[in-house]
Amino acid sequence: MSRIRVGLDVGGTKIDALALAADGAILARTRIPTGWGDHAVVSAVHDAIEALAGEGGFPVAEVASVGIGIPGLIDADAGRVLHAVNLGVTQLDLADAVRVRLPVPVSVENDVKAAALGAGSLRGDAHSMAYLNLGTGVAAGIVIDGVLWRGAHGTAGEVGHLSVDPRGRVCGCGQRGCIETFCGGGAVSKAWGRGGELPLRDVFDLAERGDAFALELREGVAFGAASAVRSLVLSADVETVVIGGGVTALGDRLLDDIVRRLRQEGAESPFIGSLHLDERIELLPAGSPAAALGAALVGAARLPAELV
Repeated sequence: MSRIRVGLDVGGTKIDALALAADGAILARTRIPTGWGDHAVVSAVHDAIEALAGEGGFPVAEVASVGIGIPGLIDADAGRVLHAVNLGVTQLDLADAVRVRLPVPVSVENDVKAAALGAGSLRGDAHSMAYLNLGTGVAAGIVIDGVLWRGAHGTAGEVGHLSVDPRGRVCGCGQRGCIETFCGGGAVSKAWGRGGELPLRDVFDLAERGDAFALELREGVAFGAASAVRSLVLSADVETVVIGGGVTALGDRLLDDIVRRLRQEGAESPFIGSLHLDERIELLPAGSPAAALGAALVGAARLPAELV
């Protein structure tokens, strides 16, 4: 009996897909374009599964479960996407739509929460950790003893919309000075306003050349990310915060800035200093399959015990 578990990380432009064997080994991994709107998203999911089967040399009929991580507001119990603006989806019963052609357990989860599970699995330590996603927006997933902590209404980890400067820039959520306005890629690029293929990289590069506005924005990125780390530790007391997302393409420059900011705040406050926040963060390695892996684990959770 097959135990192949498929995980799909559905993004605004591409799907990162992988297939896991029963022992957890990655059998295949591939990427395909996503598509726009309900029908295109469902078709792309099926195309990704077909592509995985071709890559891994197994028939689709051997797939035992499918897990899908997707941005937006998700009703995980129903397998329904309630709002995914970057995909043109406002309400889609995605799990049901996938099961029409592939009658196996299908689970749907918010992409950041799925990535949190995947990051914990890759580290071999999901006892007490948070995954902080610094992408176009900012959000986090919290994992305690290997289980996602969603909170009473599924919003646990939405640190991007914690206001840390009531006089700051207006956030897309309507508040001012949210963490996301400081370290979200979309907000920083908008504030920069100079275009460019990689605006955040331009900000960091020009800050190193002394550009005053670039320096201000770069310092803001460090402040926002440090605020997110501090909020996650103070609210959930996680041991580790793993930082991922597109902004982490900046690599050590980003990590060094965040560490410096956390150490500065620790020096100014004995209480914050006692938390050793600078020692509790790490970057997710570039190219990590955390989100797709987490999605596969979410899907496998619905399998009968003898197939897990």
